[in-house]
Amino acid sequence: MPRALRHYLPGYLWHLTHRCHENSYLLNYDTDRKRYLYWLFQARKRYGLCVLNYMITSNHVHLLVKDTGDGVISRSMQLVAGRVAQAFNSRRGRSGAFWQDRYHATAVEDNHHFVHAVIYVDLNMVRAGVVSHPDQWPFCGYHELITRRQRYSIVNRGELMRVLDISNEPALVAMRRNWIDDALDKGPPCREEKWTHSLAVGGPAFLETMKKELGPRARGRQIQFDDRVAAGMIKENCGVYSQSAGGKNGL
Repeated sequence: MPRALRHYLPGYLWHLTHRCHENSYLLNYDTDRKRYLYWLFQARKRYGLCVLNYMITSNHVHLLVKDTGDGVISRSMQLVAGRVAQAFNSRRGRSGAFWQDRYHATAVEDNHHFVHAVIYVDLNMVRAGVVSHPDQWPFCGYHELITRRQRYSIVNRGELMRVLDISNEPALVAMRRNWIDDALDKGPPCREEKWTHSLAVGGPAFLETMKKELGPRARGRQIQFDDRVAAGMIKENCGVYSQSAGGKNGL
C-alpha cells in the first residue's frame, strides 16, 4: 500500500491527519483520547511542537501545526503515535498495528485558507453526527480555547493569534465562535477531500511556490484550482488516505 506523504518545509503551516489501523475505533474511549492529548502536550513541552488546532476523534486525529524546523513535527508524531499505541496494546493484551501506516501532511496557506482549515477541523465531530456543536466535544482545540483551559494547554495561542492577526485572546475566542456560528448557519458541514488528498491548499501563487519548493516530491502532481472560491490544491496521485474513511466518525 502506498505510504501517506509527509513533506515539510520550515515556516509553513500543515494540516496533519492520522487514522487508526483499518479505520478501527481504537480511540473510542475517553481514556485513549486523553492519553493522546497527554502525549501531544508532552511533544509541545519536550520538542516545542507548535500546535494551532487539533481534533481527536474515535478513529483518527487532525492537527494543525507550524513547522519550526529541526524535525520537530516528525519527532513529535513519532513520540505521540508510539506511546499511544504502546499503552493501548499493553492494556488490551494486543499486538499489531494501531495506526493506518503514516500520517498525511498538507501545507496550508496562512490566510483565509488557514481559517477554512481551522473551521474544518473544529466541525469534524459535527460532520460525523456525534455532536451538534464543537463545544460539546472536549477533545479538540476549540473546546480548549473557549473554556480558557490553561493547565496542560496544547494550542500555542500566541502563535495562533499572530497567524490570524488578532491582538488578544478574548478577540480570538469571539472570532472562533463567530466562525462556527456562521458555518453552522449555512447548513450541515460536508467532508472536503482536499484536506486529505493533497500536498498543499491555497491560492495560485502559493501552490506554484509549494510545487517548486517540494521539487521532485511534487513531480506529476496537478494543480487544481476553483475560481469560484479562489482556492486550489496540489492533488495527490494516490495514497493511503485516498480511500473512504467510512463509519460514523470517519471524517
